[in-house]
Amino acid sequence: MNFQNVLHYVPSLIAAELPAEVAHYKMAPLERMEVMKNIDSKVSNPRVAAVMMLLYPKNEIAHLVLIVRNAYNGVHSSQIAFPGGKYEKDDGNYAYTALRETHEEIGVLPGKIEVIKAFTPTYIPPSNFIVHPFWEFVKKKFIFGQIQER
Repeated sequence: MNFQNVLHYVPSLIAAELPAEVAHYKMAPLERMEVMKNIDSKVSNPRVAAVMMLLYPKNEIAHLVLIVRNAYNGVHSSQIAFPGGKYEKDDGNYAYTALRETHEEIGVLPGKIEVIKAFTPTYIPPSNFIVHPFWEFVKKKFIFGQIQER
């Protein structure tokens, strides 16, 4: 989609009501549904993270940033993911976490990103995280590690 068209729809997308957990359950694998039925968040004491769904223009077309996680001995090793990470006590809020982690992972300065909307947090049973996703964009030509003026 043309990036300018995306920008045109931003106000209506901000106002749109999210389907929240109903949508999460429709997309979840069947085995996840069983885990979610039996989960007790008080017992599991989930960790908290935030991720960024970052749109940027490239050749006037809207693109979405995805990363490949490092290979390690863990459940999310080498997965395709949104940039983001664990909430730190000094972050203040989850949007800041997403911005800070995105800067650490792909080099985009937080001041260059416009936060559009918070989406519904979702629980990830394999790693025991509640993840807070945010929709954000950069309006200028994007080069990983920096933002250039047009």
